Amino acid sequence: MNSIRVRLGVLGLALLTGFTTPTAASAAQAAPSPTVEEQRLGRAAPQEILRRSGFDTAAPRLARALEGARSYGEARRAVSREGARLWQRAVDRAQGRGPAGGDLSRDDDRPLYWARLGMTRDVRTWEPEFGLTDGQRAALLDELERTSRGQDAILPHSRLRSSGGTPIPHGKGLKRILLTGFDPFTLDRDIRISNPSGATALALDGTVIETADGPARVETAVFPVRWQNFTDGTVERTLRPHLPKFDLFTTVSQGRVGRFDIERTNGAWRGGFGDNENIGRTETVPVSDPASQPQWTTTTLPYAAITAAQTGRFPVYDNTSVTEIPAGGTESVVRPDGPTPGSTARAGGGGDYLSNEIAYRATLLRDRLGLHGTLPGGHVHTPVLQFAAGNTTEVTDPEFVRNRLDIIAQVRAILKVAAETS
Repeated sequence: MNSIRVRLGVLGLALLTGFTTPTAASAAQAAPSPTVEEQRLGRAAPQEILRRSGFDTAAPRLARALEGARSYGEARRAVSREGARLWQRAVDRAQGRGPAGGDLSRDDDRPLYWARLGMTRDVRTWEPEFGLTDGQRAALLDELERTSRGQDAILPHSRLRSSGGTPIPHGKGLKRILLTGFDPFTLDRDIRISNPSGATALALDGTVIETADGPARVETAVFPVRWQNFTDGTVERTLRPHLPKFDLFTTVSQGRVGRFDIERTNGAWRGGFGDNENIGRTETVPVSDPASQPQWTTTTLPYAAITAAQTGRFPVYDNTSVTEIPAGGTESVVRPDGPTPGSTARAGGGGDYLSNEIAYRATLLRDRLGLHGTLPGGHVHTPVLQFAAGNTTEVTDPEFVRNRLDIIAQVRAILKVAAETS
């Protein structure tokens, strides 16, 4: 998710909660049209992905529940229930529980993405007899986004399972790891795209990694590829209550072909590359209290140990490069060894797109919570998930599945190393 790398031609593609009816609601507004992102849903590849996974039933199920709702409160409960059901269904499918629903590989993240868009489209265009204000509709969409992305399901102890499926109680010797992934993106370039970071989040959510220091439990969530959601604070809202309770965190996204990168430095700059709504933003990353906003944040992951370990078939690099405007200068300069004092960010190691931004926001939050010296955290870029050579039309193939499974397994191995050396 690195727009600088995209522009340079590198092949990498890198990556209100109450249920009561509001009082003094304004008059109902006409339902808006589907978004750019939702409009892609009608194309052949998304429909095939939904059909071959069984996730084509998710949006109709929500639509029926909304049809039966007789108030905003009932609608809110239906949206919350069906959003959480979708997330858990995707996690269960990825981890081999329950029916596969079709012949699409279980490790695929795309059924969750396209099913969610079908559900948000239905909520966005729904016109109930009792009327719906703009604020109420926005709250329903927000509820659906959070519940269907696992963002409000972090750290429930009852979901912890061993490899044999038996519950593992929370205890002093249990480490906690938080991992985030992303939706597919650059879909106008190839509508079939999958995002290995999202697939990793589904595969690892609620699982336990056995380390030399004991078990480590992984909790995950997925984020949209939309600038506006980040401006609205979705990262901070999701992570702020939980970071102090974790022993390790990493944001994950898709990066360059054939390699992992542990990004050393993150920059406070948006480079303008279009998101999933085809909207670009070129500006300083907007955060609360901008007067104290640093130009750079740094990883506290044990990058030396991770890059030295044998974690899988892809090489893992300690990426120290950034792009900056030096103090007193006016032109951007690439610095292979990191930023110089007083410089202005133009790209972190992970670029100037949303992967850099989630890393910047998460590590800035870590620092503002006073956890810089105690909480290892940073960003991991995975390899680009590639189809087999010559496959330009099929939604899947054996090499595509193998590549995704290998990336997932290597992220898991990276987490193991990080947990053992932190």
